[in-house]
Amino acid sequence: MNSEELLALLSAVGHAQRLRVIAELADGRLYVSELARRLEMSRPLLYMHLDRLEKAGLVVGRLELSDDGKALKYFELAPFELKLNVATVLAALQEDRSGTANPGQSAEAGDAGGAGEPSAAEGPNDLKGTGT
Repeated sequence: MNSEELLALLSAVGHAQRLRVIAELADGRLYVSELARRLEMSRPLLYMHLDRLEKAGLVVGRLELSDDGKALKYFELAPFELKLNVATVLAALQEDRSGTANPGQSAEAGDAGGAGEPSAAEGPNDLKGTGT
């Protein structure tokens, strides 16, 4: 994981509304309309937060058809563990310096766009998010 990916993950969990989304999904998957009702949030705003969480690899969305043929977008938590320490930060900066960072990815400060999923080779002290 490079520093941009680290910042994207931290940004994804660095908002009170996104923490509420994670808390609601902790009990299992929900479709967007139900999640919006529980959070008392508009669906467009909820989709913005879900998009940020999904790009960071913290939630997974799936489109399913109900029995009556309606398309329902369900979201659920992806298994993840967040652990931040000095070693995590140093490893991210070292990856930047070593040139192993993916040059096609870019994330502005505070923007989750470009957040990739950490590789399986990362150690237990790394910030992890596993998707799919």
